[in-house]
Amino acid sequence: MLRSPLGLAHAVTALLAVMIAADVLCFGAAAYMMSVMGDVASGGAGDVDMGAVDRADRAVAMTSSLYMLGLLGTATLFIIWFHRVRHNAEVFAPDVQCRRPGWAIGGWFIPFANLWIPRGIAQDVLRASQPDPYASEVRHQGLLNAWWGTWIASSIFDRFATNRYDQADNPQAVHDAAGWLMTGSVLDIVSAVLALLFVRRLTAAQNDKAMAGLQPFQQPAPQYPAAGGPLPGA
Repeated sequence: MLRSPLGLAHAVTALLAVMIAADVLCFGAAAYMMSVMGDVASGGAGDVDMGAVDRADRAVAMTSSLYMLGLLGTATLFIIWFHRVRHNAEVFAPDVQCRRPGWAIGGWFIPFANLWIPRGIAQDVLRASQPDPYASEVRHQGLLNAWWGTWIASSIFDRFATNRYDQADNPQAVHDAAGWLMTGSVLDIVSAVLALLFVRRLTAAQNDKAMAGLQPFQQPAPQYPAAGGPLPGA
């Protein structure tokens, strides 16, 4: 039985928009820290404005906490939406699905395997959601590849940048690490925009297919007359 993903998709896109806003704030906080640490590194000990340093440090900490809170909520809702569209793909074209619906949830939590299992599921769902599931090309494949590649790059770079910032032990190192944080925020924004587009395109594809009545229906088994009996309809 089909279940509409529209409501979940609207909620996910709204949260992704919140994540983009949080990334913009993180970028601004890191830029402020970079500016302050640049002044500290280039000035003498008497020129250090400790108030500015404290404000920059609080800004980075607060925006990072806001980002992590938003990430937790967005990831949770995204996985629920992802399972919903995978469930619908089982109705549209179950024979093109390589993994059971439960993998649409569990696949995200397996270390290393989560770098390719959800993408494979997404590709199967895209195929099932297009008008002809057996066509040689999969619609929106390029968008899926762009989002997935950017998401992996962003995840790896964020960890690298955060480690650099946490381990920075002098003003110049903090200044340089803040620059890495800014780059990570830009990657996060691109990844979130592509994820938002992917959610909208896939949801629209499933909605259009359902509204067009292209989902498979179970056909009644043909009835054959018993030996010597009347033909059906006779």
